[in-house]
Amino acid sequence: MNGGRIQNSDTSRISITIGIMVAAVAFGVIGYFVFFAHAVKEQMTGFDPNRPVPDDATLRKRLSPEQYHVVRENGTETAFKNKLFDNFRPGIYVDIITRQPLFSSADKFDSGTGRPSFTKPISPDVLTEQPDNSSGMQRTEVRTTLSHAHLGHVFQDTTTPTGRRYAVNSIALYFIPIEDMDGEGYGAYKSLVRQK
Repeated sequence: MNGGRIQNSDTSRISITIGIMVAAVAFGVIGYFVFFAHAVKEQMTGFDPNRPVPDDATLRKRLSPEQYHVVRENGTETAFKNKLFDNFRPGIYVDIITRQPLFSSADKFDSGTGRPSFTKPISPDVLTEQPDNSSGMQRTEVRTTLSHAHLGHVFQDTTTPTGRRYAVNSIALYFIPIEDMDGEGYGAYKSLVRQK
């Protein structure tokens, strides 16, 4: 500087400094979003029994209002107007909250009720059952063991090999087709899925 006037070389240094600062901030922002996207993907992909169950505030952000209503407020989908009742592709059905494996397509059948129906869960310890006397009926409610998500109800059904019918709200489930099971982290469960 000479007499309070900015010289061309000073202008160049200021411009370069500002440019470096802007680039550093931009890289920081990009890095944050890449890390954030990876963290969200980790939360939504595969099943880790040690991953904590998301809190209520997180679930309200992550789930649609209808999903939240079903899994946390014991809601019920409309029969024959849900996304999985007529899905018979080979694959696995997992909890919408934790991605815990719940049902295999090998155990899914058309019950004529307009809801995804299964003869049994993948393992008895993934579900809990409790009496449900709501709506003036005596039923047995089914919830996931880990997230305590409301799935639906289990009924006695003499037409199934197990004598039981698990009628589940499809919105409480996430379906992973067999061709995606390896990439989604469920390759170990492929032996439970029967190709039709």
